[in-house]
Amino acid sequence: MSARKLYELAGKRDNQVFSPYCWRIRLALAHKGLAVQHASWRFTEKDSIAHSGQGAVPVLEDNGQVIHDSWNIACYLDRVYADRPALFDSPMSKGQALFIKHWLEGVIHPAMIKIVIMDILNCLDEKDQAYFRQSREARFGVSLEAFEDKSPEQLQRLRQALAPVRQTLKLQPFLSGQGVGFADFMLLGAFLWTGSVSDTALLESDDPIAHWREELLKSYAGALEGVLRPGF
Repeated sequence: MSARKLYELAGKRDNQVFSPYCWRIRLALAHKGLAVQHASWRFTEKDSIAHSGQGAVPVLEDNGQVIHDSWNIACYLDRVYADRPALFDSPMSKGQALFIKHWLEGVIHPAMIKIVIMDILNCLDEKDQAYFRQSREARFGVSLEAFEDKSPEQLQRLRQALAPVRQTLKLQPFLSGQGVGFADFMLLGAFLWTGSVSDTALLESDDPIAHWREELLKSYAGALEGVLRPGF
């Protein structure tokens, strides 16, 4: 049994992982080649991670250490397991990845969630649905039904917002440069989040980002086995 344990947000099924932040760390651990015990967690199970001092996942327990927040966990993994493949290959790349983190969370995630919000609700365990509806409707100021937008126009807005990724991938194979890194896992985590709950195609099949995504899915297939939605 691994001394590591990762708490991940799950839906109705224990193996339905769908948080973009949890996906980042699942991929990061696989990149590092670190074995981990996966623990399914739901929004209303705050008590099970109370020892982390807050109420959200991912939470990583590692040989007596308890670390929360995907960025903090990634930094921890690179510091403690510096002999393993790097998530950030230099202080400069770490700074650039931090910019990508804020761009994703401020621009791309909001564009995606408008498309898949009802799909998320429908994937949740029954005990989480009321909490999710109440907390998100308070955040958005409208009902989930009114917030949702699966229109072609919203899809186009998302695809246009991803333009910097396409420009980058024309010049290098990964967001992190010549090798894969945490910047790639953050964006891939966003696609795994939406793809785990919805069959809406966010990208055109000939989009260079779709090719990048498929190559990474192949490279990290072992970490994704049994937890991807059928047909993803």
